[in-house]
Amino acid sequence: QVQLVESGGGLVQAGGSLRLSCAASGRTFSWYGMGWFRQAPGKEREFVAAITYSGSSTYYAGSVKGRFTISRDNAKNTVYLQMNSLKSEDTAVYYCAAAPGRVPNRPNDYDYWGQGTQVTVSS
Repeated sequence: QVQLVESGGGLVQAGGSLRLSCAASGRTFSWYGMGWFRQAPGKEREFVAAITYSGSSTYYAGSVKGRFTISRDNAKNTVYLQMNSLKSEDTAVYYCAAAPGRVPNRPNDYDYWGQGTQVTVSS
């Protein structure tokens, strides 16, 4: 079992930045690929970014590539999402998720989820 707790969301103006954190507890964090997803009102949950268990490889949705950066610190059991040049369409609840030994981009392929943190970008 892995417990995930997101933090760092908030209200920011378009063009601004936020850094989300996801703290993990439970089983060995370094075994898990980690992903960030987001869900806007009335829309399906969508893939944002993922990182392998070692941190050696990262993956991004086209809509955030070049603006968002995923990273992890296995010593701190934490994964981060640095979000720059935010746009109004980035407004959503952001979730982190864990998948043992893999980094899928489909929500159903992740085993554990956090409760989410709201990001609101004002234009």
